Amino acid sequence: MTPERLVYPLLKHVLLGPPMRLAFRPEVTGLESLPRTGPVILAANHLAVCDSFVLPLVVPRQVFFLGKQEYFTRPGVAGRTMAAFFRGGGAIAVDRSGGRAALAALDAAARVLERGDVFALHPEGTRSPDGRLYRGRTGVARLALRTGAPVVPVGLVGTDRVQPRGRVVPRPGRIEVRLGEPMTFAGRGPASHRDVTRAVTDEIMQAIRKLSGQEYVPSYAPRPGS
Repeated sequence: MTPERLVYPLLKHVLLGPPMRLAFRPEVTGLESLPRTGPVILAANHLAVCDSFVLPLVVPRQVFFLGKQEYFTRPGVAGRTMAAFFRGGGAIAVDRSGGRAALAALDAAARVLERGDVFALHPEGTRSPDGRLYRGRTGVARLALRTGAPVVPVGLVGTDRVQPRGRVVPRPGRIEVRLGEPMTFAGRGPASHRDVTRAVTDEIMQAIRKLSGQEYVPSYAPRPGS
């Protein structure tokens, strides 16, 4: 077992998990829908920074996700400590600058799935600015079609109340995590076909909407500062 695999249960069961469970009192439904083995894509709505910590908290399998490369390259002891923390928490370093950033992210996620692990992402690409669910970006469809991994839609409820925009440390409050049935897209067409990936992405977003109860906006969420 790698050091990162050892850090993950330490964070989940000793350092971060217990206080998070006490503060958030998460109510989880549909957990039986998560396959116990094999590759899985968790596709969730995105309301708050803490969303990336909530999913690993309630899912029994280790969850991997993408992290900005800057989290892993800062100098000194503090930088090495930060890198170890994020790697142990399941983050995978990806350079998101430049023209090949999207391909690099897709390749990194595909490697996680090809070895049979769980990869989580937010198809909206950024946090919702107003609590509504925005149009999904097609990376989730390309990943599902490329790897054949099932997509489990997830609706997060209440994370924006415990951590509103601008709040660094979440406040106590109940949250809900609702998992839907796995979605498979075998035979739908190549991952390079734009119409196919758009249709698959829209299906995934509608499944998320049914779980989260959010109003749907058929346009992309604005990036912070745009």
